[in-house]
Amino acid sequence: MFRRENYYSVVRRAVGYLRYDTEEEMRIMNKLYKVLRFYTNFFLPSMKLIEKTRMGSKVIKKYDKPETPYRRIINSDTVSEEVKEKFRRTYEELNPFKLKREIDKITQELLKAQGKKMKEGEKKIQKVNEKSSNDFLFSQNNFVYNLDEATKRYFV
Repeated sequence: MFRRENYYSVVRRAVGYLRYDTEEEMRIMNKLYKVLRFYTNFFLPSMKLIEKTRMGSKVIKKYDKPETPYRRIINSDTVSEEVKEKFRRTYEELNPFKLKREIDKITQELLKAQGKKMKEGEKKIQKVNEKSSNDFLFSQNNFVYNLDEATKRYFV
């Protein structure tokens, strides 16, 4: 991505705040990043902070006009024409609607993988709960038995 400062917010907006920690989820997220970087850098404008002034406790921020990172590179004097031409060719091959549909499709695939993982986790939790409830009943029965035995000595 061209814009590292917005990377976190871009990714979180696309995938949310769920925990993705399986190989399948990692594979899907890598596929998503390949598409998301084109959409973000070529078609989503952002405002760049130009100036920040403090007047007492108030902070006044001044922003540049919204532009895509691609446009900023094309308008830049410091980037060579060779690099700009490479970006222009890439831009001409892209379709924002197609990219957005692909992002939505991959995001749904990621959510399905997350749901599958959650269902597997729920099954494990259910097994643990069944075992622990049986252990609890056993311990309760033990407690009642021990209480009964202890009180027999004193209340005969």
